Order: sequence, then structure tokens, then C-alpha cells
Amino acid sequence: MEDNVSEEDLEVLDESKAEEVVEEEKELTHEEYLALVLQKARDAARPLSGMIAMKKNAALLAMADGLEEAEEALLEANEEDLKAFEGDESRTAMADRLRLTPERIADMAKQIREIAALRDPVGESKGFWPRPNGMRVGRVRVPIGVIGMIYESRPNVTADAAALCLKSGNVCVLRGGSEALHSNAAIAEVLGKAAQQSGIPDGAITFIDRPDREVVLALLKSEQYIDLIIPRGGDALMKTVNEHATIPVIKHDKGVCHIYVDSEVDLSMAQSICVNAKVQRPSTCNAVETLLIHEKVAKKLLPVLAAELAEAKVEIRGCAKTCHILPEAKPAEDEDFGQEFLALIVAIKVVKDIDDAMNHIYQHGSRHTETIVTNDYDRSLRFLREVDAGAVMVNASTRLNDGYEFGLGAEIGISTTRIHARGPMGLEDLTCSKYLVYGTGQIRE
Repeated sequence: MEDNVSEEDLEVLDESKAEEVVEEEKELTHEEYLALVLQKARDAARPLSGMIAMKKNAALLAMADGLEEAEEALLEANEEDLKAFEGDESRTAMADRLRLTPERIADMAKQIREIAALRDPVGESKGFWPRPNGMRVGRVRVPIGVIGMIYESRPNVTADAAALCLKSGNVCVLRGGSEALHSNAAIAEVLGKAAQQSGIPDGAITFIDRPDREVVLALLKSEQYIDLIIPRGGDALMKTVNEHATIPVIKHDKGVCHIYVDSEVDLSMAQSICVNAKVQRPSTCNAVETLLIHEKVAKKLLPVLAAELAEAKVEIRGCAKTCHILPEAKPAEDEDFGQEFLALIVAIKVVKDIDDAMNHIYQHGSRHTETIVTNDYDRSLRFLREVDAGAVMVNASTRLNDGYEFGLGAEIGISTTRIHARGPMGLEDLTCSKYLVYGTGQIRE
């Protein structure tokens, strides 16, 4: 037998060992499986947290290249997931969020390269200050540690979360929805392999490949391994997380976004904003779901707005006043207000004034994104001050509430939680801080 082994032989050996590990993991209980993969993730946190930006950036670029090189395999995996949606029109919006195309894979790679080009927040400090005893105290940004991502539908979240966590020095534990299991697993495998080959510790990108609900419940109670949970999804997921998590949570809840069109307004601008917010990509959380139209402009605006929405095949569900102006509109049910349609459906309500609009938003909004369209400066200030949401906007489409559009680069999601981070979460929001103290022998008197 020859002592020298070719690279091809090594690859075959590695693949064989990986298959053996997978088979062994299949025999484990959920608790044993999680303990195994989460311990590996925890062990990766320490070396990753101190890694220099240059090494992390090199890994990110390799991950982007890996996605593009694996395009065919990723599309094949995605087709396996899409088979479950065939012929089911009620799940069209979810299928759109799930679908991968060569363009979307290229976009994922592009996003990762853009993350690599961003400033590394780890180690940033506002400086040190002296104390009367001669001690110097400062505060620096550090990684949070191990971040658990529980999300639904969109496979690009796998790539975005892995890249953002790696850049900010965090280990990520990814648990996508069962509807995208094949797509997410394929993406995570490509990213993890590329990262490891670039010197990133094994376990820094961990994918939970078991679709069982019990695994999520156990994951939410794994505080010995995970420092933060970030859920992205619908009501059922948020309810599960709220009821079972023993780990700090930053919620990325549903987007019940509103646009209020004021009486003092440029009707052409209002029409453009409303249509864009609904039509540009209706399956996203920052698409508008309810339009609130001031009664003084409703008769002028609604017919032209409805005509443009009809061209885009948007179904209108209107209040009684809306249906009086637009006989073709479908009468809205009570549950249509406060509903996240994620489809070409919009609820419209005619309101008396800004107070009526803000009361409606308070009652039905999800604190995600709210917009006022107005030429009245004082009302715009009132809306900005009094409406409670992660992003409150004046004369702009709700679709612009996005990390990239805000200049943050990619985002891990849009937080609807008040604590720690709110709105689009970029790199800086994936860090916390610690104090550094320089002394010369000081003691407390």
C-alpha cells in the first residue's frame, strides 16, 4: 500500500466519515442529538469571538463563491421543497418566499460579499475615561456568543444569518421551517464547508436538520448552549417561542403594516407609495396590508388607486365607506383589519382624521412599519412621535424598511421587540458590550 494519499482519496474518506456521523446521529434521541450539535457550536464560540476581521472576511468570500458554484445542487434541493406546494393556490405566497432561482442565489452571494465589505463592529470603543483613583475604564463591543435562529420559508435567511453572525463573531444555530428543509440544509452545508476550509471552527455554522416540533421546544430551553434566540415567522411560531423559551428572545414578528393618507396630500405621490408598498413584493413582512384613507380625499383617490391596484390583480377588501365609493371592492370582515395577507390583497378603511388612523394602528398594528403620506408638517411630526413601531415613516413606502435600504448592509431581520434592538438588525445589533479596566494596583477603600 502506498504511503501517499491523493486529495481525491482524502475527499472520499472525508465524505465517508461524514456519512457515518450522519447515520450515528439518526440513532440519537432529540435530546442527545441537540446536546451533540449544540456543544460543538458552544465550543466554536470562543475561538470565533477573537478572530481577526481579515480571516472572517476571507471565509465570507469563500462562502459566497461556494453558493454560486453549487447553484445546480441548490436548485435541485429547492425543487424537492416546492413539490409540496404544487396545485395549492392557498400557499402561493409561501411558495414565492421559498422559491430559489439563479438570480436569488446570485443575490445571496452578493449579500455575503457586501457583508464582508462592511466594517467589523467587534472591538469598537468610544474610548476610555480616567477615574479619580487613576484607573482607566472603557467599553468595547463584543459578540453575543451563540445565536439561535428559528425561521420560516425563506432560504435566503440561512445565508444572511450565517454571514452576519460570522462577521460579528457569533456562532449561529439555524433551524428553518420544515417546508424549506432541503433548501436550507443544502445552503447551510455549502456555507459550513466553505467556512471550515477557510479556518473557521467547526460548529460555527450549525444547522438543525430535524423537522420535529419537539426539537424546537428543546432548543428553546438550551440556555447552557445558546445566548439569544431570534425567531422570524408567523403567529404560531411566535406563540411557541413566547410560551417555551428560557433564553432571551428578540422577536421578528409578523408585519401588519399601515399607510395613512392624510387630507393634506399630493394624491399622485400617495397613489405611487400605496401601490409600491403593496405590489412591489407582497409576500414580504414590510409590504403594506391596510390603507387608511382620510375621508376628505377618499372620493378622489380611491377610484384611481383601485384602478392601478386592479391592473396588478390586487384584491381590495374595504369598509362600508370604501365599498360605497368602490362597488367592485369586497366587503371587509373584522379579521381583515390586523391581517398579514402576504399576498395581493389589501384592506382599505376610510377614516375621519389622523387620530382615527392612529387609533386603528394602535389596535391592529404589529409595531413593524407605519407610514403617513402628508404635506402637513405638524401632522407628520405627531405621527412620528405618537405611533409605536420599529420604523415610522413620512412620505415613503413601507417596503423601504430594510437594512440594506437604511444603509446597514444586510439584516438578520426586522425586530418588533423594544429591548436591545428594534427595526432592521444589522451587524452592530448582533453585538453587546463589556467593560475594560486598566489599573495600577488600585483597591477599593
